[in-house]
Amino acid sequence: MSPDSLLTVERPAPHAVVASDLALARAAVAALYDELRAYPKPGLVSPIDSGAHADMDFALMCRSADSLLKPFAGLAAAGRAGRSFEDVLMPLGMAAERGMLAVTGGVNTHRGAIFSLGLLVAAAARAKGAIGLLPERVQATLMRHWGRALEAHAVRGATAFSHGSDVRRKTGRNGARHEAACGFPSVFRTGIPAYRQALEAGLDGNAACIQTLFALMEAVDDTTVLYRGGLDAGLFVRRSAAAFLARGGCAREGWFEEAERLHRAFVARNLSPGGCADLLAVTRFVIRCRAEENSG
Repeated sequence: MSPDSLLTVERPAPHAVVASDLALARAAVAALYDELRAYPKPGLVSPIDSGAHADMDFALMCRSADSLLKPFAGLAAAGRAGRSFEDVLMPLGMAAERGMLAVTGGVNTHRGAIFSLGLLVAAAARAKGAIGLLPERVQATLMRHWGRALEAHAVRGATAFSHGSDVRRKTGRNGARHEAACGFPSVFRTGIPAYRQALEAGLDGNAACIQTLFALMEAVDDTTVLYRGGLDAGLFVRRSAAAFLARGGCAREGWFEEAERLHRAFVARNLSPGGCADLLAVTRFVIRCRAEENSG
């Protein structure tokens, strides 16, 4: 099915999908591919190998990303109309998860990304008509229209049955729901500045993505890591990222080989910073939106 055919097929969204919604959906899927193609990423799936994920590979992740084009377009349409998080956005996200799991044979490839990216797609659609797609405007729109609902969602999540709630009970660390309720500070305060600084330093797109991933790994308590290995694993990831960045990160000679060594070390420990990978994709989405606006 071509992306343009989404304009005429039956849609889960409560409002008709228009061209701008499709553009945002394509940017979201492209951002997932930006993250997927980047290498070397410690413990994560890439075109080179499956990292610490025995049940996934690059082809499966690509099929998963492709399956999200139509759901993201529906979320953009709902966001543009300012629809309720509880009544519309969350059910659309859950439908996107079911579609993803059908494509992957039940493997959870992009559940976290659906939640985070879906919210930012909705916020970007809502922001575009009146105030454009400056990152700070997208964040402000998210909090103005859905902030209270996201806070309530985070409170409910503390007692729900999920990996994130399990991690919170065992470690006291917060997960994706709290990140969303706070307006994705890891994206807007860490991810986007790190990516921009990497480009300003002359790094290419791949190196800029890896630099940004390490910045996120240093700053974020990654729920995927904590679920697999507890607080010791979380400390290992943050210290490893901090040491990599302190030595110059991707701006120094030999960074690629060092990142590959860390990749092997993460795989040996069965660690994967999947939450940070999602935040990298969200970072790339927001930057892609801004770039598209500038080019228009």
